[in-house]
Amino acid sequence: MAKYRRAGLVTLGLGAALVWAAKDIPKQMGARAEGARRLRIDRSPQYADGKFHNSVPASEVAIASVPRLLAASLTDRDRRHPHAPIPLITPETGGDPQGLYVTWYGHSSAMIEIEGRRVLVDPVWSDRCSPSRLVGPKRLHKPPVPLRELPPLDVVLISHDHYDHLDMESIQNLVDLQAAPFLVPLGVGAHLERWGVPPTRIHELDWNERMSVAGIEFIATPARHFSGRGFSRDETLWLSWVIAGPTRKAFYSGDTGYFPGFAAIGEEHGPFDVSLVQIGAYGDAWPDIHMVPEDGVATHIDVRAGLMVPVHWGTFNLALHDWAEPADRAWAEAKARDVRLAVPRPGERVDVDAPPPVDGWWQDCA
Repeated sequence: MAKYRRAGLVTLGLGAALVWAAKDIPKQMGARAEGARRLRIDRSPQYADGKFHNSVPASEVAIASVPRLLAASLTDRDRRHPHAPIPLITPETGGDPQGLYVTWYGHSSAMIEIEGRRVLVDPVWSDRCSPSRLVGPKRLHKPPVPLRELPPLDVVLISHDHYDHLDMESIQNLVDLQAAPFLVPLGVGAHLERWGVPPTRIHELDWNERMSVAGIEFIATPARHFSGRGFSRDETLWLSWVIAGPTRKAFYSGDTGYFPGFAAIGEEHGPFDVSLVQIGAYGDAWPDIHMVPEDGVATHIDVRAGLMVPVHWGTFNLALHDWAEPADRAWAEAKARDVRLAVPRPGERVDVDAPPPVDGWWQDCA
């Protein structure tokens, strides 16, 4: 009898754990734009027939291909993970207060210090980039610094609403820990407001719109991607970012396929001192929405940037390529095209004017 009682308690405990883990999933989906937000979306040149569109059409991952991709992900899993711990660096402080620094926290999360201002890009501090606490891509390394230990921020930038770029828990914590405004693409503000961000701290931008905060100009520039949380697709916009101080400039690609728009960005807004460019999570099933590393280097050249810092790799296993492949290919292409490259360890702060030499640290983990 005791055995059955224990089994019943275990079952009850598991059920309670599942309920707890699933309780935030509906909230994770965010919200759809209404009222003034809806009107802005309807007026956007990028919006038609109930969805946002790329300037150059892009094929997305077809739903029919998902079972095949899931099956492929179960093979050769070992090579898609590091075999040794990923080295973490405690971020440094100091230096020239008017300088330009990039601290990479992993995946696409980074802080750009530009002429005395701090800009946090796509902060994801959760264990999984997923609406669930139990399933979905899990971090391959811890965040190099707790979110509560970040210095005071001037702006938080979001590129689009996918889970590996827009993390509900991180946003909710930042609301309490920081006073910075959130600059986001059209439609994404509805997600943030549902999660408790005051509307006065949310600023939505369409492509080619700009806003100045703390003496830094932010320009929402095009990207070639898609959006959606849950089962919605393309109801919010995606973009890249120009970050322009009085004398220094940075460019962040967001998630994107390669397209001629980058050359146009370079022509209109460049040159840049540094670019943060997506190089990972590519695959044959989605060639138009995530760049391969060689395209990332080409994007850096197109926007006319000085130093390239590759992002969107190393932290989450989101594709079928080897874990170290994005960095290997980016390094080889950068050498072939005479591009200045910095590949920081998570938490490492890069002085754009005196970057560390590339030392292949990730190859010791692969």
